[in-house]
Amino acid sequence: MGVNVLSSTGKALGLAGLMYAASLASAGYAASPAATGDPFTELKGDWKGGGTVILDDGEKKKVDCTTTYKVAGTNVTQTLHCKGADYEVNTLLKVTDKSGKIKGTWTESVYDASGSVSGTAKGDTIHAIISGDKFSGRMSIKVKGDAHTINVVKLNNKTGTYRLATSLSLHR
Repeated sequence: MGVNVLSSTGKALGLAGLMYAASLASAGYAASPAATGDPFTELKGDWKGGGTVILDDGEKKKVDCTTTYKVAGTNVTQTLHCKGADYEVNTLLKVTDKSGKIKGTWTESVYDASGSVSGTAKGDTIHAIISGDKFSGRMSIKVKGDAHTINVVKLNNKTGTYRLATSLSLHR
């Protein structure tokens, strides 16, 4: 039994969600995402919330999460910690935003996984492709007010299809 490493790593990035991108959206009141065209402006600070991680076998795990976004110029760092009764994930995401194109790396310490992130950040939304040694998929982050959602879908390398792996809601 136990937790599936591939499935768990993907969940971690929900947050990334930074998994990148694990997670690279949230909201504050410094400026509206639509006005700045940059959701990272809204990320800075601490967030909490939770959601669901869906393992490869379909089992759903409820998790509580905290995340911190640090924004320094075009560089964004996200740390995400999610924990449930018998599930835990800790991710670190580092990306650079150049005119709405994001690129960077992610690591997950519980399952010893890592990889790259690339995508776009525009308005109130981030879309990212997550590739790695133990997980590949896509992440979507949507900023709304003082909250954001992170959804991660996992790629099945054999069939080329995606399935929902993580769905989180975070708030200030």
